[in-house]
Amino acid sequence: MAIIGIDLGTTNSLVSVFRNGKVELIPNQFGECLTPSVVGLSEENTIIVGKTAKERLVTHSNKTVASYKQFMGSSKVFKLGKDKFQAEDLSSFVLKQLKEDAEKYLNEEVEEAIISVPAYFNDLQRVATRNAGILAGLKVDRILNEPSAAALAYREKQNQDGLFIVFDFGGGTLDISLVEIFGNIVDIIAVSGDNHLGGDDIDAALIEAFLLENKLSMDKISIKNKAILKRKLEQAKIELSEKDEIEVEVFLDDKAYGMKLDHQKETVICAEILGKIRNALEQVLRDGQRTIQEIDKIICVGGSTKSKMVQEYLRYLTEIEPEDSIHPDEAIAYGIGVATGIKNRDEEIKDMILTDICPFTLGVGVVNDIYSPIISRNTSLPTSRNREYVSTKDRQKSINFRIYQGEYMEASRNLLLDEVSIDVPPLPKGEARAKVTFSYDLNGLLDVDIESLDTGTKISKLVVLNKQLKQEEIDERAKVLSRIKIENSNDAQKEYLMAKAQSIYEEVPPYLKNDVLNRLQEFVVKYEGLNYSDRAKAIQDFGAFLDSYQAFDTGLKKEYYN
Repeated sequence: MAIIGIDLGTTNSLVSVFRNGKVELIPNQFGECLTPSVVGLSEENTIIVGKTAKERLVTHSNKTVASYKQFMGSSKVFKLGKDKFQAEDLSSFVLKQLKEDAEKYLNEEVEEAIISVPAYFNDLQRVATRNAGILAGLKVDRILNEPSAAALAYREKQNQDGLFIVFDFGGGTLDISLVEIFGNIVDIIAVSGDNHLGGDDIDAALIEAFLLENKLSMDKISIKNKAILKRKLEQAKIELSEKDEIEVEVFLDDKAYGMKLDHQKETVICAEILGKIRNALEQVLRDGQRTIQEIDKIICVGGSTKSKMVQEYLRYLTEIEPEDSIHPDEAIAYGIGVATGIKNRDEEIKDMILTDICPFTLGVGVVNDIYSPIISRNTSLPTSRNREYVSTKDRQKSINFRIYQGEYMEASRNLLLDEVSIDVPPLPKGEARAKVTFSYDLNGLLDVDIESLDTGTKISKLVVLNKQLKQEEIDERAKVLSRIKIENSNDAQKEYLMAKAQSIYEEVPPYLKNDVLNRLQEFVVKYEGLNYSDRAKAIQDFGAFLDSYQAFDTGLKKEYYN
């Protein structure tokens, strides 16, 4: 039975296979490789997937859904008529269609797939993707990061060594990876990105500008007219990548509205989006401790990289010509096809090695809501790390571990994955000990081992099964976020530095996290215990330490707008 590779995209999805020594992209029922990731419901209450469903976005907007990928792993509900679905349900319909297309093309049954996900997908989103595959009747042992797949595609097609940035800008997500390719090894060094930034955001910005210019209000526009607006502005965005200036004309309830659009105007409208792209580039270079001058090429994948605005901005920022030797829409699917060949141990590529990394820090919450990292962001996978912890109260009978994923210093602000307790002997405070071991595999799934070092009791290989957040948990997290706002103006400088430290802590490479945390704790102790003049010195020293991180020059240009 064949193993297929699936690029489950926000806008389009593709399926591939490795056979006869090469990757083949599998066509759908229309003879096209791209299947729109759109799901609809017919009048007979049957599911419609792909090109046909996309055509019904305007005409049957209450029975058609698109751009749901970014909500994988969430509790958001999508309505198709009277029926309700979650994002993983909708994804399973697309996966099932791709599976059927593959079986027809290959003339054999397909039961296993490797599915791609954005590198910045958290565990909730990865497990939801796996669940979608299971719902579609597929065995999914491997989840592959999209930029890693793109790097595999580049290695297979170009066979060039070097240090590369894989810039993956799709319909709903941005993924940037720092990759080194040498010989048969594709080594992922660092990843950065934004799970809620993509071509859909460019469309939304253009729609907002169109409404403003025509003195229209989104609240007063029907669902159907919203779908018309989105389609027209999306077409305008695509057209603007080939022309210098266009005229956008939209008919809403038989009345014509228009807007002139050129590259300069589009750039101003999308300034916030471009700024987020720059921030993600800065982060991946900082995490990898590289400057842009060390990068050999920028490999562009994802449909949104075809935008002339995005290409010009990348060219300006980096002074590197974006690489387009592999088709942006097909690169990830091609790379996953290579991955299926590696998994199958095909003779032509059996010696190729792909390393991957942990995209988020994993750790536990300790006393005073402090986050204690165990596996740091950008650690090579697979990996296993452990730390020891002690009781915090006299005669404590158990130690409770709340397991988190994220970069915030306050444990409760991160994504709660699970909660585990282990019994310990009732000893004086600080004497009962427990060792926590995290093992993280290439699929991005976490196993947890907890051992009482006093009794030898173990909770072994506890797989953290990520459950979808319930509404009450979402509400509770909102309360936590509101409580962290500092309102005491008497210590404004201290509060500013602590906020700045928190921001930097989330950005710094893993090996600097403990340094930032230790210096912050040291600063707080000094600040609380010193007189006025010594307190000023503590502020000065800690401020200089924080500035030293931001002083690192990645080589990216800083000015773009005038």
